[in-house]
Amino acid sequence: MLAVNLRSFRQKVRHHKKELKGFLSKLLKDQPAGMDKLAASLEMDVWKEVDCLTCANCCKTMSPTFTKTDIKRISKHFGQSPEAFTKQWLRKDRIGDMLNKTEPCQFLNLTDNKCSIYEIRPVDCSGFPHLHKKRMVDYIHVHKQNIEYCPATYRLVEKMQVAMKGGKG
Repeated sequence: MLAVNLRSFRQKVRHHKKELKGFLSKLLKDQPAGMDKLAASLEMDVWKEVDCLTCANCCKTMSPTFTKTDIKRISKHFGQSPEAFTKQWLRKDRIGDMLNKTEPCQFLNLTDNKCSIYEIRPVDCSGFPHLHKKRMVDYIHVHKQNIEYCPATYRLVEKMQVAMKGGKG
């Protein structure tokens, strides 16, 4: 597994974002047979290449959506009421979702990129970057966003593009 170089990653995104998003849009319109199986097999390779703890870009630049269940579970951990937890840590966005007040995430330890509430983290965090979903087509819109933030997502889409052109990733 390689350490993630965020500067290099951001440069790659700048140069290839439009192409990769176009590739994902094409997959959405014309879903090739075996796409889910291919994504699952490539995902295993991606995780051999990407070490999340050397990156944590998701925690540094994005916020999970906190569900009512997340808020209840995490506030209990802190010995707070859900209302007190929400007031201290969260904000409501324009569509009513509950998000972190700050970036990077207030629960991210910036010295080692570990989550201080990892065992009880929001469901949105535990599923991120959503590569392992059974039907990739249902998450293409998510991958389009995440290629800009997550080196693992970027690498999966890049590998899929190469594989579907008949090359090696």
